Amino acid sequence: MAHWSNWSGRHRAEPDRLHFIRSEEDAAALALGAQKQGRTIRVAGAGHSHAPLVPNSEVIADISALSGVMSVDQDHQRAWVRAGTPIYALGPALHQYGLALSNQGDIDRQTIGGACGTGTHGTGRGVANLSAAVVGARVASAMGEIIECDPAQTSDVWNVACLNLGSIGIVTALELQLREAYRLAESAFVADGDEVEARIPELVAENDRFEFYWSPQTDRAFVKRMNETNEPAQYPVAAEGKRVAWSFEVYPSHRAQLHTEMEYSVPMERGPDCFRAIKELVTLDFPDVEMPVEYRTVASDDVWLSTANGRETVTISVHRDIHHDEGPLFRACEEIFLEYEGRPHWGKVNYLDGEQLAAIHADWDQWWLERDRLDPSGTFLNDYMRSIRSS
Repeated sequence: MAHWSNWSGRHRAEPDRLHFIRSEEDAAALALGAQKQGRTIRVAGAGHSHAPLVPNSEVIADISALSGVMSVDQDHQRAWVRAGTPIYALGPALHQYGLALSNQGDIDRQTIGGACGTGTHGTGRGVANLSAAVVGARVASAMGEIIECDPAQTSDVWNVACLNLGSIGIVTALELQLREAYRLAESAFVADGDEVEARIPELVAENDRFEFYWSPQTDRAFVKRMNETNEPAQYPVAAEGKRVAWSFEVYPSHRAQLHTEMEYSVPMERGPDCFRAIKELVTLDFPDVEMPVEYRTVASDDVWLSTANGRETVTISVHRDIHHDEGPLFRACEEIFLEYEGRPHWGKVNYLDGEQLAAIHADWDQWWLERDRLDPSGTFLNDYMRSIRSS
């Protein structure tokens, strides 16, 4: 029997079949065969999701072989990339053409398809999540067809493909809107939690990209600032908090401790108050929590199911080592996040049902309508996706 697990080991599956896709033609044939046999497929990227998006008892498809840059349009700063391309490999590949992602997260192990499919993001009030960079997609449908979509000709499909949760077909390639290559100067400092909390508006306003990690055990915060610079890159690249290099060399951080994570997005203006409430909760009710609370900013967008749809956003993340039961902490935090109009990150833990998710996403019903039109047999729905399915 095949075995699959996510990065942390918290989600596992023993599917009837683990299929390694090595071509677009194979993806289309696999999708059609599953549809005809009444079997379900879920696609695995790098397994960095903390949500149960991949686990499936029938077919899990691995797209890691679908990797690399397919074509580049330097005039329009766009590129077609295969969906299984790891973000850590995408940066150097695009750099050869003088291009770069506008932003990325501090983990670069994910595939670009998985990161876009879950609305993954970095930090910066002026930069949106990765899903907002998608301007085209190629999808192997349950009918065995390769559908190519874009916002001009096939906006109905494209609106779902940008942030698809692996539920419309096997996304084989994405066209991304990029920008010219740029360098970042990263600086960091450590301060008391109350001091950083008081300075949040100032730090957001003064820096291109700003985030901090508040440690409950010490009540200290590690603050990172990343600003675009004309300074030359400095090699070897320094330790985190002291780097000056090309963007793809500065964004990533090494996160070795196995953990599970909850993240909610709240309106920008409510971010500091929400953080304060989370900080008080953790300090008073969960004094054993060792892992930090993370605070970032994201620009608004118009992507269906995006956590930043229609509003400038603050994201707040809580973490728990996998050797602890995260349930009590996460459920208590979720109550606070919802009080502050929070929307859960699709790749991290939440406990909401379909009715609750529909209430916080204006395009929820339309997303499901288009998804069901593309996959009426439910070939690409696992137990989790069916549990939150729109009625």
